[in-house]
Formats: sequence, structure tokens, C-alpha cells
Amino acid sequence: MLRQVLLAASRRDGVRRLAETAPYTRSVVRRFIAGTAVDDALRVTEELAASGLLVTLDHLGEDTLDPGQAERIVTGYVTLLERLGSAGLGQRAEVSVKLTALGQVLDGGERLALKNAQRICHAARAVGTTVTLDMEDHTTVDSTLRILEDLRADFPDTGAVIQSYLRRAEEYCADLAYEGSRVRLCKGAYNAPESVAFADRREIDKSYVRCMKVLMAGRGLPMLATHDPRLIEIAGALAVLNERSPEDFEYQMLYGIRTQEQQRLAGLGAQVRVYVPYGDEWYGYMMRRLAERPANLMFFLRSLAGDS
Repeated sequence: MLRQVLLAASRRDGVRRLAETAPYTRSVVRRFIAGTAVDDALRVTEELAASGLLVTLDHLGEDTLDPGQAERIVTGYVTLLERLGSAGLGQRAEVSVKLTALGQVLDGGERLALKNAQRICHAARAVGTTVTLDMEDHTTVDSTLRILEDLRADFPDTGAVIQSYLRRAEEYCADLAYEGSRVRLCKGAYNAPESVAFADRREIDKSYVRCMKVLMAGRGLPMLATHDPRLIEIAGALAVLNERSPEDFEYQMLYGIRTQEQQRLAGLGAQVRVYVPYGDEWYGYMMRRLAERPANLMFFLRSLAGDS
């Protein structure tokens, strides 16, 4: 029930305006968001890279309303990538892209989003890094997978994301577990009808484990996005079972959450990538993170109490 309330709030303008203008909110958001500008993203990337972590950067924004807005987002990504290259961070940081931010849901949006994603992929290749396509609302899954297939014709290292709360997640993972395929597995943080997605947290976790087994036994690069200690332990066991070295898979975690665990895993030689969002459009992202894991909400509320 709490998850549904938070996800509904993520779409309500009144709640959004209240959160964005509250004097105490910004100080809390800074724990989870790198900042609003490219300079903020680069600063955090340099800090994380210096501590032995990898990074994926998300220029926040989604549900683009017109082609001009999509163009500004593409330009922002190209600028970010050029700055990463100039800073020598291309080998440590990639970018995550939401296709709805590139115009996916506009009229003729699939073609527009593909064209825009190709431009970002070209910019990423020029500085020696890669792009991962974030998975969003369940209504965009088929379109996102079609765009991924088209992109991989020219950019085979383009990453995919599969959400374990989807009932077809295991099937999607089986289709993508081929040589050279980079697949981020996460639980998912969007509303979806019961016919499409699991609602019970235990079922989502069981699906996550089934998907991990498929990816870890496959020939691609699994990128396991979770903070759950049980799932991290299972991932380590599956790596041993499938004779995967630390370079053959990644753990991925969110910026500002379980930072000590990130360092612990990296200290053991694991590849650990931190998902770092930045930009003004932080509200929807924050609400989904709170809905995704109750511990995130408790941390947020404790922070508000301490700062207010």
C-alpha cells in the first residue's frame, strides 16, 4: 500500500511543488542527487572513481513533451560525455538514458528516440564509454527493447535494463543473455497492473533470483542492481557456481545508499558501479526510490526530522 501511495504521489503536481519548495528538502536530496549541473556530476564521478568505484550518470528527466525538449536533453548528454572525456573519466563512467526523455512517447516518438539515442551513443563511443537504456513504465517495455535491438546493430555494447517485478522478466533475461550483452537487473519502481507485474515483494525477490540465475549462467555481462544483502550473497554464490571472475559481472547501487557496502565489495575486488543522478528534475526519481525500498523512506524521514 505504501509503495502505491508513493508512486501515485510521484505523478501529482501539487505534492511535487510542495516537496520542491520545502526549505528542508534540498539538503536531504543532496544525499541522493549529485547536484543540478554537469560540474556537480563530474565532481561526484571523480570522487567515486578515486575510491575505486565505477559510475553510471543519469541526467534526470522523462516524459518529454516536445521535440525541442528532447533536443536539449540530447545536447546535455553530449556535453556531459565530452566533459567526461576531457577529464579522463571515460573508462570509469558511462551514462544511463531514459528514452521517454528523448521523445519516445511523442507521435512518431520511437523513431525520434532512436535517432536521439544514436547521437548519444556516438558521443559515448568517441570518449571510450557506453550507454545503458533505462527501463521505465511497463507500457514502454516493448518499444524500449525494439530500440535497443536497433541500437545494438551499430553499438553492440549498449546496455539493457530488465525489471524483476515484470512477470516476463525471466523471459527477457533469457533473450538478452548472449555474448557481449550488458544487462542491468533491478527490481523496478513503477506502477503496473497485476496482469503485467508482481505486486508482492517476496514474489519480486523470487523473480530477481530466477533472473540472476539466467544472466549469471549466460554469456553476457550481468549488472546486478540491488542493495539487498540476501541478493548480494546469492549473486556471489552464483558467480562461484558459474565460474565468473570479478571482471565478469557488476554490482550496481544508488548514489547515497549503502555506501559502506559499496566500498566493502570494491575492497574485495568486485566491480561496483554507482548510479549517480543529477539535474533539476529530481522529484520523480526520488519518489520512486522511496517506493522501491522501505529503508529508503525511513532514512529520508529521519533526515527530514534532523534537518527541520
